[in-house]
Amino acid sequence: MTLTAELQQSGREPALPLRLPLGEGTELCVEQWLRVLPGKRLVARARQGERTVLLKLFVAAGAARHSQRELAGVEVLREQGVRTPVLLAEGEIEGGGRYLISEFLVDANSLQQRWDALASRQPGDPQAMALLGQALALIGDMHSKGLVQTDLHLGNFLLQADQLYVIDGDAVEAQTPGQPLTAEAAQQNLAIFFAQLPSEWDELTELLLIDYLQHNPIALNPDTLAASIEKVRHRRQEDYLGKSLRDCTLFSVKRTWWRFAASVRTQTQRLSALLSDPNQCFIGQSLLKDGGSSTVVKVESEQGDLVVKRYNIKSLGHWLSRFWRPSRAWHSWLAAHRLQFLGISTPAPLAMIERRFGPLRRQAWLITEFCAGENLLEYFGEEGGREPNEEEAAALLGLFERLRRSRISHGDCKATNLLWHAGNVVLIDLDAMQQHDSNGSTWIKAWETDRARFIRNWPTDSLLAQWLEDRLPGSAV
Repeated sequence: MTLTAELQQSGREPALPLRLPLGEGTELCVEQWLRVLPGKRLVARARQGERTVLLKLFVAAGAARHSQRELAGVEVLREQGVRTPVLLAEGEIEGGGRYLISEFLVDANSLQQRWDALASRQPGDPQAMALLGQALALIGDMHSKGLVQTDLHLGNFLLQADQLYVIDGDAVEAQTPGQPLTAEAAQQNLAIFFAQLPSEWDELTELLLIDYLQHNPIALNPDTLAASIEKVRHRRQEDYLGKSLRDCTLFSVKRTWWRFAASVRTQTQRLSALLSDPNQCFIGQSLLKDGGSSTVVKVESEQGDLVVKRYNIKSLGHWLSRFWRPSRAWHSWLAAHRLQFLGISTPAPLAMIERRFGPLRRQAWLITEFCAGENLLEYFGEEGGREPNEEEAAALLGLFERLRRSRISHGDCKATNLLWHAGNVVLIDLDAMQQHDSNGSTWIKAWETDRARFIRNWPTDSLLAQWLEDRLPGSAV
């Protein structure tokens, strides 16, 4: 079997160390896989003699084409004076694959790593603004030279000392090399960048563009850019939700005639016993909830406690009303990942299982992290005898504003379905959650229903109910 064939069949964790012959008696030793797209592309840290290098392996059927695209992207960056790691060598792997070797930027961090390490990523935070400004300055420089990075995210910028580099050459296109992009092309590319920020940052778009415009002073239409950002953000959200239902880098999905199981890939080993038999945890355990339609149990784990929710089939009639559509576990799985994508707090969804007979659904289970928070009815008290303090007010109003901005209705906005935990309000019980497509009457009615139901948790004349009535948005538009 050729080396290319071996790599195509090596799965997500190819064996290490791997030795790659380079000709003339030399070889390269792979020390660590940095990214693996099974059967397609592998990125690794490797050693060539005494030097550490970055290795990209292309092993799919179109290896030569993908390798050439990467080469072309690196070359056009170099020609236009945009920093990118130096390409050291390229060649063919036994069996038809291709390799590229470039310099390894020691002690470099991606801007995504820097972003994740920030103490605060709230809109307007000076450190967050400065980091985004660095990226936008380089994007402006690229646009002024006719270049676009089609996979535009913070992970494709590496910072070494004070120097910022662009990586991932196969996503670099020279649309008008040496000449500025048109305003429309620049705007579409910028929308990809801004759409990856939480929607709370949208109000600062024009302020952030100052760094960009210093390098590419063109006329941008704020309204058109805002519409483009919303469109891209929605597309990214739907792409992410689609990934949660198929086997990919982020998720492990197993589908047979008898069952469907999806789990966060990094949690699959931890959950292996539950994925194999989710009913085992209900035996001899005290339940958090024992209702007709669902049963909920807390499962203790060394890596953090879990909650398993089983969606029951109460009768033949109940099954006949549900077997032909996605289960409530399926709906809650997607709802939780939707909230996480939008930056809205909810216990992390880890796995979802459906028992099936072909396309027909039966019992289903949802597994999430356990949240130790106190529900808001207990936290504020049933009498609602006080107003929220500054921290509580910011968390409550922030949650409802994010829900409103994303046109999300919870569907069962009881105070017991909102938890106070570590300074945040956390949403649970997402069975009836819905994201609405427009600001039409259906959304407005759902929003007003949620708002009224939440306030109704406390007596009308209580301090808390009056505070909520005055401050929660009264209209969805």
